[in-house]
Amino acid sequence: MLCPFCKSEDTQVKDSRPSEDGTAIRRRRQCNRCDARFTTFERVQLREVSVIKRNGSKVLFDRDKLAKSFTVALRKRDIDSERIDMEINEIVKKLESTGEPDVVSEYIGSLVMKALSRLDKVAYIRYASVYRNFADPEEFEEFVNELKK
Repeated sequence: MLCPFCKSEDTQVKDSRPSEDGTAIRRRRQCNRCDARFTTFERVQLREVSVIKRNGSKVLFDRDKLAKSFTVALRKRDIDSERIDMEINEIVKKLESTGEPDVVSEYIGSLVMKALSRLDKVAYIRYASVYRNFADPEEFEEFVNELKK
């Protein structure tokens, strides 16, 4: 593991323990060159998944990008980080267990929409406004009115 401070490869694990939700191993490390301490997480990856984007290009699925989507949608909302992590873990588990090497981005978007609707309606609307790419305010208003029903 590279030290994020001095880029040395000579690091040592000082402590290991499971994360709160049990889906990762949290490791405290120390660099033997600069003595800096940092934390890493190990997660089980069942298989690599490629995402087919709307323009037809393919990229490897990136859990961090998924987490960033949640962070942006939930910005300034009082939602417990453990609940967010559980939703992200569920989405990742679904993607890795489909058996398919490629997943369309719309499927991931729909999974995020479902998760956000369970977590917070405002975050759900924020995400939908970007994901659904509304053409005009009336279309957006229709969407919000549907939620009210």
